[in-house]
Amino acid sequence: MKKSRGILVLIPARLNSKRLPKKVLLPIANLPLIIHVYKRVLLARKISDVFICCDDKIIFDCAKKFGAKAILTSKKHKNGTERIWEGFKKLKKKYNLILDVQGDEPLINPQHIDKVVDFHLKNKDADIVVPNLLIKNYFNKNIVKIVSNKMNKIIYFSRAQIPYDLERKEKKLKKHLSIVSFTPQALKRYTSKKQTLNEKIEKIELLRALDIGMNVKTFTLEGDSFSVDVKKDFIRAKKYIIHDKFFKLYK
Repeated sequence: MKKSRGILVLIPARLNSKRLPKKVLLPIANLPLIIHVYKRVLLARKISDVFICCDDKIIFDCAKKFGAKAILTSKKHKNGTERIWEGFKKLKKKYNLILDVQGDEPLINPQHIDKVVDFHLKNKDADIVVPNLLIKNYFNKNIVKIVSNKMNKIIYFSRAQIPYDLERKEKKLKKHLSIVSFTPQALKRYTSKKQTLNEKIEKIELLRALDIGMNVKTFTLEGDSFSVDVKKDFIRAKKYIIHDKFFKLYK
């Protein structure tokens, strides 16, 4: 199947992560974590270009060592969205959509990326698309939860256990999956605005998009994926990758 044109994937990568230092360079099955992300994105069928947006030459050199396309960006960005905007501008090319795939998800599902592209192309009114996975209703501040309405429009993102089930009937919550699709205009508008209060409080960058009135939509995917935020996530990733079906396609 021929890959469609006009879909750019940018992978923001920061060296000095606070909870797990230099996590994007940690080795998993003989490959740095960030290279797993890059190689898995390449397995998606509906994308045309992929670049790692690095904030440090150490990551840039690592990417080049493994044959990955990379762009060196400023260390001053407040979040990954601002980093990919710089990367996009440096490319000086036109794309229909720009996907932000987080650099700390070594088990990202390439098929999920294709489904995000399909959904956004069918929902042209959306400025941004953030898919979700249904997870058990429990508290974990490292997992960002989504509250949405019947039109798939996102109302709020939070690290809290929301929507709070007062009668304890709902067993599932919507987990923010780390694939975010922007129109070029939406990415430009987002980065032209300053951080908002909700964004600063929750430490969730896409709250800025909601605060400035952007149309952010979601839909539910099946499967599983997780970010490597702390050491136990890294240990878990090393265990899971051995039996992962996509890893067998690029190892």
